[in-house]
Parts: sequence; C-alpha cells; structure tokens
Amino acid sequence: MTPILCITLNPTLDLSNDVDRVMPTHKMRVRNQRQDVGGGGINVARVITELGGQAEALVLSGGASGILLEESLNRLAVGLHLFPIGGSVRIAFMVHEDTTNLEYRFVPEGPLVSEAEVAPIFDFLRTHRADYVVASGSLPRGVAADTYARMAKLTTDAGARFVLDASGEPLAAALAEGGIFLFKPSLSELERLVGHSLDNETAAKVCADLVARGAARHVALTLGEDGAMLVGPDGALPLPAIKVPVRSAVGAGDSFVGAMVWALSQGQEMAEAFRFGLAAGAAAVMTPGTELCRKEDILTLYAQACALRHEEKAGAWLQVAQR
Repeated sequence: MTPILCITLNPTLDLSNDVDRVMPTHKMRVRNQRQDVGGGGINVARVITELGGQAEALVLSGGASGILLEESLNRLAVGLHLFPIGGSVRIAFMVHEDTTNLEYRFVPEGPLVSEAEVAPIFDFLRTHRADYVVASGSLPRGVAADTYARMAKLTTDAGARFVLDASGEPLAAALAEGGIFLFKPSLSELERLVGHSLDNETAAKVCADLVARGAARHVALTLGEDGAMLVGPDGALPLPAIKVPVRSAVGAGDSFVGAMVWALSQGQEMAEAFRFGLAAGAAAVMTPGTELCRKEDILTLYAQACALRHEEKAGAWLQVAQR
C-alpha cells in the first residue's frame, strides 16, 4: 500500500481550553487544556492513521515551538519528512465558553518563510512516489502564491492524485493551473473565490464550471447545516447533514478530507468515499477542542448515512448546468 503524502507548510501547535465565560480585562482561569499538533495536512494524516491507513506528513518546522511539534509528531504513527525553517512554528489558542457553548479561536499568521527554504520540498516531490498527495491549509508568509499550483503539476505529472483544501490566492492559482483530482471547499471559501455570495444552487453551478474547464475533476463542497455536495463528471450528488451534538468545529473539514481520501485509497467509489467523508466531518464536531474524529464514531455515523440512503433514497445524482 502506497502511503498518502500530506503536506503542511504552515503547521501549528494547537492549545484548547474551557472557561466559564470570556470577559475583557479579567484574568480567566481555564481548564481542560489540551495540546495537539495541527495544520491542515497534519490533521488529515492524523485522521488517516486513526482509520488504519498509512500516512506520511511533510512539514516545515523551526524554532522552540518546532521542537515541541516534532516531538508530538514522532509519537504519531506517521512517516515524517521535516524541512527546517528559520522562523518558529505558530501556536494557536482556542477557548470554549461553557455558558454560551461558543468557541473562540486565535490563529497567528505564522513565520516568514523564504523561497529558498521551500525549494528542497520541490526536490523531494520530484522523486517521492505516492498515490495521493494532499495539500491542506494556509501558506506561510513569504511563500509564492503559486506554490500549490506548482506542487499540483509536479505530483500529477508523476502520476499522483492531487487533493487540495486551501483558500485565497493560493487556491485561485492552483485552480488556474488545473489538473487537481479533488478540491474540498466550504461554501464561504467558494464565495471568497468568486467574490460574491452564493446559494446552494449557484454554488453547484460554480463547481460544475470548475469541473468542466478542468480545474478540478471532483469538488466536495461542504454546506454546514445543509450537508454537502459532490460535483464531478457524473453531475452533482447532494447529501443531507448528519445531525450530531456539537462540541467543537475544529478540524471538521480536515476530518472530511482525511476520511474521504482514506476511503478512496481503499478502493471505494467516489460517491461512497464522499459519504464516508461526511460522516467523519460530523464525527469531528462531536469531540471537544482540538481532538479530531474517532474511528468508532465515523463508522456509526456512516452506517446511519447508508441506512438513510436505502430508506429515503437520499443521494441521487443530479445534472447541473454550468454558469
């Protein structure tokens, strides 16, 4: 089994905490502090290994916080490819307010990274072999906006399927280059891409346009309480949300991507992998703080989603007109 390579160019140390109430100027005593390694690609790798898959993490790391990151990564069952930088890995801070059940997330922009520090990654990708390469998360400051686009071309030319979960200029550049196997936006990320608000119908048309012009072969669009929609060569497959108690939304999108790619790597059809990803995203919001989805929750929710499909015939493919 060829490992799935998960790229994280702007990793984090994630600290999560609980507090009774968030108040200005007052000293607030937090509890239940948890520390996890984070960043999109790292989270994807964590989910794949949780499901029993074989993942490799490619990570930029530096500074004292980078040492802590590396120590935590070495305790995970992932193959690790570390690339040093002069700056320090960012530390993100999340607080859950018990009285309101609201979540406050503070995420630094991260270190300044030079093109010279990123160059060895491209050398690595030219010779490394993987069936799937997942690039997820933001780019560090100083790195060219077309970095993901270049990675997509390099890995696709080598025969890998390139999966992208990004936003902003790096996303636009990668879609302009084209050839992405799977693109996983949220509705808000898709709106930022096109520059205006979208309802579900117009969002489906935007996705269909991306598929038609070869920017991405498949688009897995998450719609929050409205569920998700898979758009590809066969049309659009909408799925309703799986209703679960919400603890924290941290890592839900990464859990979706990780579970979906894992299912594809196991030989599942795209539609079934999409359903599995939806179950993982729902499972992730059931866990507190920076904890991601749990395998047993994913399997339970996936079984429920499959039962709904058979009972209500949910999840029929629809034809979508392009914009």
